[in-house]
Amino acid sequence: MLESHGRYDYSPITERPDYTWPGGRRLAVYVAVNIEAFRYGRGKGAAIAPPDQATSHSVYSWRDYGNRVGIWRLLSLFDALDLPIEAQMNTAIYTHCPQIPEALRRRGDEILGHGVTNSDVQGGLSEDDERRLIAEVTATIEREEGAHPAGWMSPWLSNSEVTADLLAEAGYRYFMDWTCDDQPVWMRTRHGRILSMPYPIECNDTRGIVWYRHTSEEFADMIVDAFDEMLEQSEDQPLVCPISLHPFVVGRPYRIRRLRRALEHIAAHRDRVWIARPRDLCAHIENLPDGIVCGS
Repeated sequence: MLESHGRYDYSPITERPDYTWPGGRRLAVYVAVNIEAFRYGRGKGAAIAPPDQATSHSVYSWRDYGNRVGIWRLLSLFDALDLPIEAQMNTAIYTHCPQIPEALRRRGDEILGHGVTNSDVQGGLSEDDERRLIAEVTATIEREEGAHPAGWMSPWLSNSEVTADLLAEAGYRYFMDWTCDDQPVWMRTRHGRILSMPYPIECNDTRGIVWYRHTSEEFADMIVDAFDEMLEQSEDQPLVCPISLHPFVVGRPYRIRRLRRALEHIAAHRDRVWIARPRDLCAHIENLPDGIVCGS
């Protein structure tokens, strides 16, 4: 007997009911920016460094570049192209880099729950400790932003067997920890359901550039090729094209140069696609009749 998670049933994307995004669009696009804080001298490291160097000064400062420089270069690029973004942001950023959430707020960007710091993983916590972490992060975002966050992404995608249950119980409407589909999928929890939002593993600069060692040019090509192919495929079914960026990776000048080309390509097609934030996608899905979206 094959073990099963029980969260959703198998569903071929070619056999599902059809629907459209607002304005009759067939492809939705969102840009996710991971804005992260790291502990100095301890905690989870980065794959670019050998394990014995994961908490070194050089690796800490390499990641700190993202908050000091990279995010500001990226926000300037998003402003120039009039692109909305979503930020999965560690709540420690509110204390240590307050100008960043201020800038996101001015732009009207979405802020997700994303733990307190990315030096700590979530999946290994006890259920009570994980519940407390979610509650702490949620309360901080509510206090700072004046509203409950709609979505969550666990630090390092390190979810546990009960993460979906705890998030649904805490009032989250969607999360990004599962990467199984090109459409939003309703997942079962022990108290109702939660929407699983598509999230990219490969059109993701830490995976594509740091882990898989693609060049900046190759990473930009991945974004363009994924977008172009999904735009064609979306003629047959509605799709989501997500892009994941980290300021300490793609915020480097030579990488932004290539990223700009890819985002300009997408922006040039905005009359054919819906460029939105995940909370907008979630709201649209929630308003569709039951039986339309996979898992409903």
